[in-house]
Amino acid sequence: MHEIRPNQSTELLKELHILTRDGKMNQDSRRKLKQVYHLYQFIEPLLVEIRADHADLRLVDFGAGKSYLGFILHDLYFREQAPGGHIYGIETRAELVERSHALAARLGFTGMSFLDLRAEQASTSELLPAQVDIVTALHACDTATDDAIRFALNKRAPHIVLVPCCQAEVAAALNKNKSRALGNPLVEIWRRPLHTREFGSHLTNVLRCLQLEAHGYQVSVTELVGWEHSMKNELIIARYNNLPRRQTSAKRLEALLRVCELKDLAGRFFTP
Repeated sequence: MHEIRPNQSTELLKELHILTRDGKMNQDSRRKLKQVYHLYQFIEPLLVEIRADHADLRLVDFGAGKSYLGFILHDLYFREQAPGGHIYGIETRAELVERSHALAARLGFTGMSFLDLRAEQASTSELLPAQVDIVTALHACDTATDDAIRFALNKRAPHIVLVPCCQAEVAAALNKNKSRALGNPLVEIWRRPLHTREFGSHLTNVLRCLQLEAHGYQVSVTELVGWEHSMKNELIIARYNNLPRRQTSAKRLEALLRVCELKDLAGRFFTP
């Protein structure tokens, strides 16, 4: 079991069904753990940086699902390095929220909370702190990644770490408005159904990056792990730097929406 870190709780990994009860790991679990560990390598330096400024770290994991990421972050870092910190998991499926509550209590992970909140509730909820340090979203499906971005912008979070998942909305809009774009030779990029889906996914993340830049964030995009492990592999990391290019990015975002006949989605990728 060389894949498991020495300070990792095997009890937690069994509860998350990454390990079997006799401590073994199948190929699917190995891939899942590798993804989370790779993401942890990107998040850990941010936690160290923030902790040097203040000990009460506040991380919000949006579209948390079963809270794999939150639990492993707590186990590997918060539990010993930042006991004064707290992780908040936001999830709209009540049964998953209750399950995570029960697991945290069983493991004694007191620095974790799980909240059943819709996106529009989260930014104003008194159950969440006024200021947060990092907002994460790991494979948060469909518009949940955008909900995480909107929440982070409303909270003025200094760091945002995203691994987007499904991006069906933009592809659906491209398909719906295809006839309006027929005079544009660029429509060939998404004219066929397979290309519509693939281009829609890529375009969604491009628009998200422009949106973040338009709000003053410095954005980097990389692969999380090798493509053999996951097709949902794009990692977006944003740091608030109050960049002067925000107006340029806002104009490019608006132009891209216009060229691709996606003006109806301007509210989703809102700009200052």
